[in-house]
Amino acid sequence: MSQETVEQHYRAADAFSRHDFEAFVAICDDDIELVSRHLELEGSGHLRGHAAVRRWWDTLLDVYPDFTSEIEEVRDLGDVTIAQHALRGEGMESGAQMEQRQWQVTRWRDNKAVWWKSCPTEAEALEVAGRLKRADPTHPSRLRARRIS
Repeated sequence: MSQETVEQHYRAADAFSRHDFEAFVAICDDDIELVSRHLELEGSGHLRGHAAVRRWWDTLLDVYPDFTSEIEEVRDLGDVTIAQHALRGEGMESGAQMEQRQWQVTRWRDNKAVWWKSCPTEAEALEVAGRLKRADPTHPSRLRARRIS
């Protein structure tokens, strides 16, 4: 399963960069929980399900209509992957260029992403992945109860 999850991670990034929402959510479990670091700064951050992810997606592309995500590295940890992404976009209103690196930690089940968190640093991503590996993989609700952030 490990190589499959790495390939799925690449497919998700490709779909994201092509702005193909349907291809992106096809890789996600119906009850996906996505934790966005940008939304965390606003006081929320946790999104659940395809409809919530769609709202987040649309908002992001409203700000950065040419947004892309390029994978620089993926680490295979079995049912968890850690990937470094290069994110790029130009602000719709400001014209300001945005370029940043971030790490994404993803938990996989049945070749679908069930939990996805963006982290600003490799150290944080490794810490989150370690906590995920210690959590019971068959009960994603435990992740919420443990407030992994």
